[in-house]
Amino acid sequence: MGGPVVFLDKDGTLVADVPYNVDPARVALAPGAAGLATLAAAGYRLAVVSNQSGVARGYFPESALAGIGARVRELLADIGVSLAGFFYCPHHPDGTVAGYAVACDCRKPAPGMIVAAARELGTDPRDCWMVGDILDDVEAGRRAGCWTVLVDNGNETEWVPGPGREPDFRVEDLAGAVWVILEAGGHPPA
Repeated sequence: MGGPVVFLDKDGTLVADVPYNVDPARVALAPGAAGLATLAAAGYRLAVVSNQSGVARGYFPESALAGIGARVRELLADIGVSLAGFFYCPHHPDGTVAGYAVACDCRKPAPGMIVAAARELGTDPRDCWMVGDILDDVEAGRRAGCWTVLVDNGNETEWVPGPGREPDFRVEDLAGAVWVILEAGGHPPA
């Protein structure tokens, strides 16, 4: 199996949160993203896992996400980071576009997207981390078996508690997430 992966939520975690954005020119890395180069140098692979319900809602075609993925890769390359994968869920049960308006197992907080991404990247989710800015990210990571970091930057608005929604770590920004992952040496202390 491959080495550990840090799965990153896209909007509000890896990049500035611009709702339903498919304009690559409006994509900018979030504060602390430069620290991801340190994770990459330490042997972690990085991958995006993102809910993109705008497809199901009819706000943009799925093909528009290719430009966003390319822009994210470009911005990361500028700081010396290669992206191992860009995974997304285009579904939403309340969507309006046939074929995408479904309940699925890949939309966070379900773990399916992370499990499938880990399989594609040749790693075990139990050796990986999920970093996100809302509790649905945390729940998806925990259900997949990952260690979890909540970037508590004010983007979570619902704060719906429940089983599996308590992160292993809480940090203020992406730089804090990098620090706790490196300090944990791959796994949180028991």
